[in-house]
Amino acid sequence: MPLIYVVEDDAAIRGELIEVLERNGFDTVATTDFAQVTEDIIAAHPDLVLLDLTLPGTDGQFICRELRAASDVPIIVLTSRVTEIDEVMSMTMGADDFIPKPYSARVLVARIQALLRRAAGPDTKSGLEHKGLTLDLSRSVAVAAGGQVELTKNEMRILALLMRRAGTIVSREALMRELWDSDAFVDDNTLTVNINRLRATLEKIGVTGYLTTHRGRGYSV
Repeated sequence: MPLIYVVEDDAAIRGELIEVLERNGFDTVATTDFAQVTEDIIAAHPDLVLLDLTLPGTDGQFICRELRAASDVPIIVLTSRVTEIDEVMSMTMGADDFIPKPYSARVLVARIQALLRRAAGPDTKSGLEHKGLTLDLSRSVAVAAGGQVELTKNEMRILALLMRRAGTIVSREALMRELWDSDAFVDDNTLTVNINRLRATLEKIGVTGYLTTHRGRGYSV
């Protein structure tokens, strides 16, 4: 699922945004420390950033400019500063969209989905590559120096999510939502079984130690 990074200093609005996003199938990260928010965003590798303009100790337009200089991550400015100059300056600094508060949850989600589709482009979902391993999404095949191996549906979903978030820890909860996308109870041990099966499958093509377990936190590649 796409990861949305929320930069909003108002706790009530931040909580509301997180609830809206997660209810609509997005993963979220939100910051409460704005001292080095640009570096934190880059480290999180989000698929999109929701950015307020009025922040403690800094300004969202400055963050937008810094972020755009270092990354092409899509940025939506979500703010109560709704003058024409604020919108023009935000877009000039690199924002992809500008939404005034109070916002419509349906409109916000629709604009996020549209921007993510544009950012993905027509061919970016055909394959993923990280640390010498290539995942062919169209054929559900993992390829490495030791050959190639076909993955099950669950193995592919796990590996794709971890590779898209390479360098960050993906929680067990996020992986379970990606696999089953349901409110029904799923035994936590079932995820462990699927992770172990994926490790065994990758070992068939000589890929060992690729998945790292972070006890009590999740997994990473």
